[in-house]
Parts: sequence; C-alpha cells; structure tokens
Amino acid sequence: NNADFNNDGKIDSKDVEAIEKTLKPEHKINYSTGGHLGDIDGNGRIEISDAALLKNYVKNNVNTDKEMIAKLAPTHFCQPAITNAKAVLTFCADINRFKIWCENRNAKAGFDNFLTFMTAATDAIIAAQNACLEAESNGLGICYLGTVIYNADKIIEILKLPKGVVPVATVTMGYPKQQLPLTERLPLEAIVHRETYHNFDKADIDRIYAETESLESNKKFIAENNKQTLAQVFAEVRYTKEGNEQASKCLLDVLKKQGFLPNE
Repeated sequence: NNADFNNDGKIDSKDVEAIEKTLKPEHKINYSTGGHLGDIDGNGRIEISDAALLKNYVKNNVNTDKEMIAKLAPTHFCQPAITNAKAVLTFCADINRFKIWCENRNAKAGFDNFLTFMTAATDAIIAAQNACLEAESNGLGICYLGTVIYNADKIIEILKLPKGVVPVATVTMGYPKQQLPLTERLPLEAIVHRETYHNFDKADIDRIYAETESLESNKKFIAENNKQTLAQVFAEVRYTKEGNEQASKCLLDVLKKQGFLPNE
C-alpha cells in the first residue's frame, strides 16, 4: 500500500514516524493526533470497518452497470480508465438532502451560495480520497478522472442529479493486471511551505523541475507536440486558455442551474 511507509502491513502512527524521517528539518509537518485520513473509526488502521462507517456519510453515485458506465464514458472522453473500469464512483457536492431536512423541520435554509458549494465540494473530495485509500488497502487500483468538471452538466443529466447536487470528482476502480511504477514526483520543497509561503524564483524553478524535465519520456512528449519546453505542452496544448475559459463558463452555468449561484 502506498501509505504503508514502514511496510508492516498496516497504516498507523508508525507510518507517520517513517514519513518524518524522510523529511528535511525545514519540511517537518505537525500532524494531528486525532488520527489520519482514512482511519474513520480511529483505531489506528484503515480497514473494512472504516468502509462501513464511510458509507454512512459519503454522498456519491456508484455505477457498476455496464450500460451506465457506457453512458458516462463519453463525458470522460472514453479514456481506457473508464471504459475498462469495473466501478465508477462520482462524488458530489450535495446539499439536497440536508436542505429537504431543513424544510421539513421548519428551518430556513440559506445554502444557495458559493460558500456552501465550496464546503460541500471539500467534503466530497475528502470522502473520495478516503474511498481511494480503502480501495488500495484491499488490492484495488484507482484512477481519478479530472474530466468530471469539464462535463458536469452532462453527468448531472445522466445520473439524474437534482438541484443542489454537483459532481466534483470521479474515481474508477478495478483490479490491476500489473503493478505500475509511480509517475514522477516533484521534490517536497515544491509543495511544502514552513510557517509562511515561500515564493519561487528562477533558481528554485530550475532546481525543482530539473529531474522532471530531464526524463526521456517527457522529452519525447515535447517532441511529439512540436514544442520547445514541457511547460509549453501543458499550457499551450493540454490546458489551453480557451479550453479553461470554456470549461469555466460551463461550470459556472452548472452552479447557477443547480442552485449554488444566483442567476443574474
């Protein structure tokens, strides 16, 4: 398991100690003593009982029917990760049930705003990561599909999501045929800031991205896209300004339609 850093067969406080040993002094992190992500019942392990508790509050759509997965596939650009998946989990920012409860208890609900969406989306994404930890601890492979927010309107239609519900994360699951190596990772100094945010100068950027940019696979990626740098591939080919703006407009329209933003 990726989180079992000391390889003792379980995920517990000893793994935190193992992580700490790999960090430089300036990168030390204060961990909460209240447990860790995935350990729902607080017994120091991530196991089946956590999955049972997780089901009590996770708000998501689980699709295992082949026809339903086939309907969802085009919204994720028919990537192999979904066309070959045994299960597709769509995690949603969901205020619908809570709002209905308030209405039935003579409580005035004021959840038609962006703050409520952000709160609900954060809860859903935390639940998604908990589900992924549980899946991997039981031998399943997972894949996050960021395409969910590009086509949220179509997914809402397919899953028949009511007002007050917006998909924010999709995870596919299945049993992997082989154990693949991890993709490259940036060094910790790229993502961990101590006390206050440390901005990056050119020297920092050169050092942080040196290993990533030197990989033959990424050099090939640059050549295939007829670009000079890896940054150009990501900014000018994969995630273009035009594409980002179009997806942003679609998502804003979804938030209005689903009742999280006012229709002005």
